[in-house]
Amino acid sequence: MPYQQKADYKTQQDIRRTGRLRQLQRELPAVCTDFFRSIGHTTSTLTRLAYAYDYRLFFDYLQKENPDFADVDISLIGDRELSSLTARDIEGFQDYLGQYFTRDESLMQNHELGIMRKLCSLRSLFEYLFKNGHIPANIATLVSLPKLHEKPILRLDYEEMEKMLEAASSGDGLTEHQQKLNRKTASRDVAILLMFLGTGIRVSELVGINLSDVDFEENAFQVTRKGGNQTILYFPDQVGDALRRYLEERSEIEPLPGHEDALFLSLQKRRITQRAVENLVKKYALVAAPLKKRLSPHKLRSTFGTNLYQETGDIYLVADVLGHSDVNTTRRHYAAMSEEHKRQAARRAVLPKTQTNNNEETEDE
Repeated sequence: MPYQQKADYKTQQDIRRTGRLRQLQRELPAVCTDFFRSIGHTTSTLTRLAYAYDYRLFFDYLQKENPDFADVDISLIGDRELSSLTARDIEGFQDYLGQYFTRDESLMQNHELGIMRKLCSLRSLFEYLFKNGHIPANIATLVSLPKLHEKPILRLDYEEMEKMLEAASSGDGLTEHQQKLNRKTASRDVAILLMFLGTGIRVSELVGINLSDVDFEENAFQVTRKGGNQTILYFPDQVGDALRRYLEERSEIEPLPGHEDALFLSLQKRRITQRAVENLVKKYALVAAPLKKRLSPHKLRSTFGTNLYQETGDIYLVADVLGHSDVNTTRRHYAAMSEEHKRQAARRAVLPKTQTNNNEETEDE
């Protein structure tokens, strides 16, 4: 039966994240637990877990940088302590996020987007605190968010895509150790790369696909998107051919218990992880495009989005296929290409030649 729902992977992820969230809540002020409950039906466990890490970082900062919080047990912080915070504390946190040491003394750095996301998390908490009477004013709104600078879309051109797929297929350009691994994973790696380039799927969606989600009669598969919504993505024949070749080899593998239905397996016979997929993309990208250092699964997704927009010019179609809830997100990434279309039109315009007599003097008009 096509598209038979298998929630085991998502359920396992939610259970793991929920457990970690509960651990973090014990380290945070009790009001944070109330906040998480208030958004439980409108956010994913991944979102709430990210919020919890951001809040722990904020209160760690207060203990390090604000003398009033130096000897305070974070879990016992109440309305009185929260009401004593000022916009200066938020501004200091924003500056702190640029570079800081974690609890295990690892150096961490955030760029504009990372700082923006953490400040937005904090804004959500302070909005809740203010609306529910825990603090007299929402001081977080007094601090301006950092200005994000637009970055050019990093993507592969056609020749680079060919080189990447050739490297995954043959192992050419890899180190001796990488070639040894490639001989065991070539068909899987080619299928994964083509999934990104042929469907624009997210890496989190790809690792969650089950065997029972794939329907070769329709050239389609079911994915669970951000927020938990399920949708169907269609793939071209080349992707289907690569998947079939991989599945022939996968049929000879006996997965570990709990991983029997996973589409993509690691060499350890478990469902492949996001980190493993990110690493394999970087490995082949360095062979195909050594000057593009930051290539990732998301950049392959951008390559797909770019190609689809160039072929169709339909920003709404691109947004729908990529799973963007707001078409403005898509437009910010791909609208610049419409300007290139205009330039191409100007270059291709056919005009009659004009003749000028350089020997004749002309008067100023």
